[in-house]
Amino acid sequence: MNIETRKLSFIQEFLRLQNEEIISGLEKLLKKRKSELYENDLKPMDLNQFNNEIDQAIDDSENDRVIKAADLKEKWI
Repeated sequence: MNIETRKLSFIQEFLRLQNEEIISGLEKLLKKRKSELYENDLKPMDLNQFNNEIDQAIDDSENDRVIKAADLKEKWI
């Protein structure tokens, strides 16, 4: 069974669920597993890359290429 068939089968079974406790458990499991996979893929940046990103951030700030946090909140809330 390929991945697409497995996902469709899982969705169909999920849609038949009537127990909120099972649904909550599946939601928590999915969130936890996605978080674990994401964390496993994280790699520390080297010092040179870190310094380059700091320099870029300073340059962006000095050249007014920034967005205030309050403006972002206003846009997305």
